[in-house]
Amino acid sequence: MSQELLRSLVWTDYRLAMLFAVLLPLILLIWSFVQRVESMQRLLTIYWRVSSLLMITVYLLIGNLPLSFFASLIARVLIPLSLWYWDDLNEEINDRPFDPLQLTFKSWRWAVTLYSGLGAIATLPFLPCALSRSQFATPFCQVWREPPLMYRDYFHAASNLGFLGFLGIVGLIIYLLYLAYFVFFRLAKQGRSAIQQ
Repeated sequence: MSQELLRSLVWTDYRLAMLFAVLLPLILLIWSFVQRVESMQRLLTIYWRVSSLLMITVYLLIGNLPLSFFASLIARVLIPLSLWYWDDLNEEINDRPFDPLQLTFKSWRWAVTLYSGLGAIATLPFLPCALSRSQFATPFCQVWREPPLMYRDYFHAASNLGFLGFLGIVGLIIYLLYLAYFVFFRLAKQGRSAIQQ
């Protein structure tokens, strides 16, 4: 694959991520608050917690950290899981009378699931970038840093790359601690119910 084609695909992926992972769920969250649909609010809140790993990935890439490729893959696997795992929320959403919010929400959920699944598969060839510093330094891997560096230019122009990478590491540690707490303590107690018992 040519470098220009790869660059085009990477930028397309970031644009799709902005649409499916940021803009649409934000609109849906606001809409569900206006309509007072608690099940969607709850599921979207879970989604935002899980998908925060994508933002952490951006900071890891800004900091030039190979670990970002593992974080990206994990995020793309966890996002669909977080949207379909909860029996009680799925049941409540399905039992609602059909309306534009429900149609939009279900369409988005399927779209982000497809996007995440295809993204996870597309990420697999780039995992060697996470395993070797020399591989990570190649144009094949570095092309993934271009959109995060543009984000940095817009929002953190005065910040040091190393400091932003450090923020990514701190965010990743907090994320992993919360995930471990959830998996080992809350999940056993809650099962597939999102409502805390």
